Amino acid sequence: MTKPRQTVAIVGAGIGGLTAALAFARNGAEVFVLEQASELKEVGAGIQITPNGARVLNALGLAEDCAAQSIVAQSVQPMDAITGRPVTCFDLSTKSPAYRFFHRASLLTVLAEAAKNAGVHILLGQRVSWVNADGTVETDAGPLHADIVVGADGIHSVTRNLFGGPEAEFTGQVAWRGVIMAPDVPAVARIWMAPKRHVVTYPLKGGLLNVVAVQERTDWAAEGWDHIDDPINLRSAFLDCASDLQAILAQVETPSLWGLFRHPVAPVWSKGHVVLLGDAAHPTLPFLAQGANLAIEDAFVLARCCADHSSVQSAFRHYQQLRRDRVIRAISAANANAKNYHLSGLKRSVAFAGLKTLGAVAPSAFVNRLGWLYDYDVTR
Repeated sequence: MTKPRQTVAIVGAGIGGLTAALAFARNGAEVFVLEQASELKEVGAGIQITPNGARVLNALGLAEDCAAQSIVAQSVQPMDAITGRPVTCFDLSTKSPAYRFFHRASLLTVLAEAAKNAGVHILLGQRVSWVNADGTVETDAGPLHADIVVGADGIHSVTRNLFGGPEAEFTGQVAWRGVIMAPDVPAVARIWMAPKRHVVTYPLKGGLLNVVAVQERTDWAAEGWDHIDDPINLRSAFLDCASDLQAILAQVETPSLWGLFRHPVAPVWSKGHVVLLGDAAHPTLPFLAQGANLAIEDAFVLARCCADHSSVQSAFRHYQQLRRDRVIRAISAANANAKNYHLSGLKRSVAFAGLKTLGAVAPSAFVNRLGWLYDYDVTR
């Protein structure tokens, strides 16, 4: 007997939500994406798509479009932010598929166009007020019912409210981000490390440079990416750093500021006909460039499980079994980087010496150490 066509409602038209929409549509489902914004857009910022995420995008037929909208990363370069000198350099050029730098808006456009071409209904201006376990989504325009409801609505997930759980905890760190003009910058991700703070920079298409700066502090900032801060605060945090870094930060005119919070991984990712993916299920700190990549992986695995299983409940259980241990490991690695980037005193000197030795002896060591992450292939 032919399996009835599934109807899928996806809450949130971010990168994870649109990847899920495309994956479900490729498997024959009728898909509706509910997005509260009146237009599909991303605030100006970059995103790193690592090989594990790229395998999914390639499997969904987006390899050519992604190549046209991104820069292939050549290396990652830890920097001493105080002196401005490189600590070492780790090669990324050997990875296949390539490690890429995107502007978020460009990747979102690629996914949205592919989803529309696959027959996905993207419904804008649809604010979701509640999701019911029976598959009913309450919106300002009225209820919508689906066989499967996917919560891809991020760290402030309305969908996750159905599940309850503990509150997030402030990490004692805040982050600024911005994009500046910087033509002819090499395709290198630089991590400028200083005691209790760091900056990550990497180039984007169109002669842009993505900038993310993190500082430890006792007072917290609201979580989210839409809080504009005075650029003087950003520059003041790095006044003792190298002139090259200060010159970069001086060009950030309207930095976004947000507090970094540690969210527990949801113990249960599904209830009835509702299931979570990406940050709605397992938010991660931005110190391993895996938030979007894990959501992309989730999307592919979830769609495949729902196509392969006879009931949505068994599909959801299998999906969580396949994903939970991996995302917990990635989140733990990101948490460790939050400390390693901010060392001071003797620990900092010892760490830099170790990095120099490793980079000289084994320039591929960085990616090899993360082989469990980058070499993973959920499309098999």
